[in-house]
Amino acid sequence: MALAIHFVRQIVNAAMLLLAVLVLNFCLIHLAPGDPVQVIAGEMGGASADVVAALRAKYGLDQSLTEQLAIYLRNIASGDFGYSYYFNAPVLGLILERLPATLYLAFTALVAALAIGTSLGVVSARRPNGLLSHTVTIFALAGYAAPIFWTGLLLLLLFGSVWPILPVVGMTDVAHPTQGIAYAFDVARHLVLPSLTLALVFIAQYSRLARVNMIDALSADYVRTARAKGLPEWIVIGKHALRNTLIPIITVAGHQFGNLFAGAVLVETVFSWPGMGRLVFDSILRRDYPTLMAVLFFSALMAMTANILTDMVYRLVDPRIRTRR
Repeated sequence: MALAIHFVRQIVNAAMLLLAVLVLNFCLIHLAPGDPVQVIAGEMGGASADVVAALRAKYGLDQSLTEQLAIYLRNIASGDFGYSYYFNAPVLGLILERLPATLYLAFTALVAALAIGTSLGVVSARRPNGLLSHTVTIFALAGYAAPIFWTGLLLLLLFGSVWPILPVVGMTDVAHPTQGIAYAFDVARHLVLPSLTLALVFIAQYSRLARVNMIDALSADYVRTARAKGLPEWIVIGKHALRNTLIPIITVAGHQFGNLFAGAVLVETVFSWPGMGRLVFDSILRRDYPTLMAVLFFSALMAMTANILTDMVYRLVDPRIRTRR
């Protein structure tokens, strides 16, 4: 019962925060320099004052900011995210069309970063002064310092020109099947470079974090007691030390989901991945308010969902949190 109340409270807090995000995004975007009607008129090759006034009335831009905000919140409550100025299509349809590709890329990179980074940190922690530990440290510093788009461009040049063994653009090949195992394999091949680019910086962070916490865990009393009982080393590390090491890693991973999504936008632009990256880019350039606000809303929603899921994973990893009143 207490656990159910805890998560209900979290959901209520997330809903209130989403409302604040909606209002703040609306005000900041509408107060920023630029006029979407002028952008539309410019792409039409110019427009008269009557046409500009008609466009403002069509999109509700002739009303005051408070009236526009009230209409926007009422529409959001009914599931209507508006109509795109630039793409001339319902915004919700644009988001739902491209969101799965972005989530596929982000979650693949997150799982790879957690698995590889934690493994490197655990292995290097067993001999903190060994060659492997120093190699992981250098790799972590280099991966953390390199910008995501720069790493993506290097991989694009390497595998697109020097060593062309992997596809470097798009999500699928036109000549391949559109369903079945062959299609899944084709998507997986196209996913390798974008997910690797996005995961590298997070692999560097998680490896350093896992190394530091694993060194502390291996010197703890409960680990020495487990070894004194004669337990195999893999049980000592995997069952006792690793579970405590995962807590700070899960915390960082949950809080960095927003950064992961922002990095996915950059990676999609470099590798022409058909996700929300290009949608965000075009929306900013064209002052497409409804599309841009919807993207920011779904980004905040995913970040909050990640925080709630992180709290749930805490309780699976650490029984002390699960049983705490």
